[in-house]
Amino acid sequence: MAEIGFDNQKYLTTQSEQIKRRIEEFGGKLYLEFGGKLFDDYHAARVLPGFEPDSKMRMLLKMKDDVEIVIVINAGDIEKNKVRGDLGITYDDDVLRLIDIFRGMGFFVGSVVLTRYNGQAAADSFFNRLTTLGVKCYRHYDIPGYPSNVPHIVSDEGLGKNDYIETSRSLVVVTAPGPGSGKMATCLSQLYHDYKRGISAGYAKFETFPVWNLPLKHPVNLAYEAATADLNDVNMIDPFHLEAYGKTAVNYNRDVEIFPVLNAIFEKIQGHSPYRSPTDMGVNMAGNCIVDDDVCCAASRREIMRRYYKANVDRLQGKGSDETVRKLEIVMQQAHVSADICPAVEASLAKAEATGGPAGAMVLPGGRIATGRTSDTLGAASALLLNALKTLGGIADHLELISAQVLEPVCNLKTRYLGHKNPRLHTDEVLMALTISALTNPLAELAQQQLPKLRGCDAHFTVVLSDVDANLLKQLGVNVTCEPCYETKKLYHK
Repeated sequence: MAEIGFDNQKYLTTQSEQIKRRIEEFGGKLYLEFGGKLFDDYHAARVLPGFEPDSKMRMLLKMKDDVEIVIVINAGDIEKNKVRGDLGITYDDDVLRLIDIFRGMGFFVGSVVLTRYNGQAAADSFFNRLTTLGVKCYRHYDIPGYPSNVPHIVSDEGLGKNDYIETSRSLVVVTAPGPGSGKMATCLSQLYHDYKRGISAGYAKFETFPVWNLPLKHPVNLAYEAATADLNDVNMIDPFHLEAYGKTAVNYNRDVEIFPVLNAIFEKIQGHSPYRSPTDMGVNMAGNCIVDDDVCCAASRREIMRRYYKANVDRLQGKGSDETVRKLEIVMQQAHVSADICPAVEASLAKAEATGGPAGAMVLPGGRIATGRTSDTLGAASALLLNALKTLGGIADHLELISAQVLEPVCNLKTRYLGHKNPRLHTDEVLMALTISALTNPLAELAQQQLPKLRGCDAHFTVVLSDVDANLLKQLGVNVTCEPCYETKKLYHK
């Protein structure tokens, strides 16, 4: 069983209590900006072992009847067809996905807000599409001088131009498909309109990372820097908190930089600011729920290593930069991270050297290591997957899970009829063949039963995987890293 470093049940209880207290402090209504991923926070699950990816939603379920969700999307992102890198879908499609997920969990999704709207045709089309689907929609406009020109922002020509979002619950959760969507500006707009209507309301921020009450260079916080290396986010000591309370707290540069302006906006809207520091705005209790610091430190170091390998592959594929890789090299030095913290790296490189071809290795529960090599019928990822399932099921290496009589006709089908030049089977094809074999082969059935045990395992490959293999392993919950090189010298690798 994997080591646990985070008490998820304590988190669910203390986090919901903290939010309820903040609602009461503001007279019964709170706009809560959710940074990061609200539903599927796999980064938090990796660096805080024990944290469940849907913990934030489960926490909100404790107060579901008081919650209303507002989803915001930047109209410019709709126009540019901006894509979520982790899911491969556009932001506007992700809004629909999120609505379905939230409704499926029993939450009330009140509306969608198109921010920074200035007449984009694609935004108008999406607005009409949502309206046809029965989803309430609002437009918030691009405000000249935002966020520095406070007198203009806090006026009828600034925030006053925005549509007022009609809400009916005491906790309004403001979330988005990605960063830069305008969550904070949406909350400020609502405060302005509520104040003009005589409605008492407040604003708070929910950011899991950086964890404010962990040291600045704690591996958990450094893992957040690694995750956002391409966004120019930097963790820093909150100077406002230190001055106000004489206590050290960790925040990140964007919140620290915007705080004086945000404070001025609060004072302009409500006559005073409820906060003395950007850390005061937060409601995150994650740091109080770490029960084994060593476990979380080790997990965070492995995450930093994964981010480093990913940045190198992104650079190879033209999706990343030298600067991002250099930043991650610095983070690795600060966190004392090197490739040898993951035994799969050394094992895969050794396997590749011994076999003369691409290879992979996976660290299984309990520390056992499975390896896989490229063959005439299987790629390295497919071979590793089958070998890992054998090891987990206690199946001897020489025993067949899938008969050659099954594999070879499928390989032949790919090259002769489907136009593939590579006959080797991808992981999805291997799993289909394994499923069919399980109908008559008890060993194949036993191997298939081991699939849930792969979740959380670390795997490393000596070449960049195909999208098919990378996505399949991700679906199984395997944490994959690759050396930044291709199997062939071809220029097109899809």
